[in-house]
Amino acid sequence: MNEKPAESLEDLLRRLAPQVLGALMRRYGRFDTAEDAVQEALLAAATQWPAEGVPDNPYGWLVTAATRRFIDWVRSDAARRRREDADVAAVPPSEFVVPGADEAPAGDQDDSLKLLFLCCHPSLSTPSQIALTSRAVGGLTTAEIAHAFFVPESTMAQRISRAKQSIRKAGATFDLPPAGERAERLKAVLHVLYLMFNEGYTVTAGPDLQRDDLTADALRLTRLVHRLLPEDGEVAGLLALMLLTEARARTRELGPYQIQAAIAAVHDEAARVEDTDWPQVLALYGLLERIAPNPMVTLSKAVADAMVSGPGAGLAIVAELEADDRMARHHRLDAVRAHLLEMADRRQDALTSYRTASRYATSVPEKRYLDTRAAKLADADPAGLR
Repeated sequence: MNEKPAESLEDLLRRLAPQVLGALMRRYGRFDTAEDAVQEALLAAATQWPAEGVPDNPYGWLVTAATRRFIDWVRSDAARRRREDADVAAVPPSEFVVPGADEAPAGDQDDSLKLLFLCCHPSLSTPSQIALTSRAVGGLTTAEIAHAFFVPESTMAQRISRAKQSIRKAGATFDLPPAGERAERLKAVLHVLYLMFNEGYTVTAGPDLQRDDLTADALRLTRLVHRLLPEDGEVAGLLALMLLTEARARTRELGPYQIQAAIAAVHDEAARVEDTDWPQVLALYGLLERIAPNPMVTLSKAVADAMVSGPGAGLAIVAELEADDRMARHHRLDAVRAHLLEMADRRQDALTSYRTASRYATSVPEKRYLDTRAAKLADADPAGLR
């Protein structure tokens, strides 16, 4: 036994989790049962190894424990449903064995990318993709994931269970998607990793401003994808974004001026408005709103949210701001509402808001701009908008 492992037990188990799941998937398939069996093995290791020491071959120990649990469940299910022959036939007889505890690690065979694609299957919603990726590939427990997203553990367990059932019903296989689907599926993988990182960097609920465990795990998985796909520019771009954001967070305490400077930098990098990295702008405004709450910051966030999720999302934020006394009769609230209504092609409502904003505006240039926007809408359909 090795009493002093080179890495922490938690890090070791998280690193081995996808490797062990990959071993069971290659041997048996049945992602839902295999993933549950791996979780049981990880729990057993977390309980036993601190007292007994880490085995010489922790990978082999986990594969053995997970395989035994998998087989126990299959046999129990077969007996309970009185169709042992049919169930056992689903697993090749030659494969229905428990490997030895000294089984060698997977070596160069890394199944993490296959698992990422599987967990980001298009049949799943984005929250389910994130939860399943965090558990199956990230090695987080259901309790840790539930804590990260501030939902009861039972709720998260149900979400993960439904996600695995959806994958099984969809007939997904443990393999990379066909070439024609790979690019689109990779977008989903990167999106999930991006959301995981953002959730850790700017926690959406609860007492903590940041969750280092989530950002670290998202960064680790993105490094893995980059190692497997080193020539993909989007993978490299996501990794660079995470590293730069992480470096900024680690080198100094964040303040409102730094965040506003970061927002300005993102805008400056884009040649056109549509080229702006709006998801990053939205995340930065969310962080600024937490550090320095202000209705004007929230109003700016409404515009960014509209650019990411559509004008309806921004209008919902604007509607909430109407109850803030500090925004009463402020022309910028109506100006932003008008802009978002115009985005939503609600031109009559947009015209009304532009005119209201113009009445409240005290700056001559701003008033002139708002009148110009209103006039353009009215000129586009003079009969319907006057």
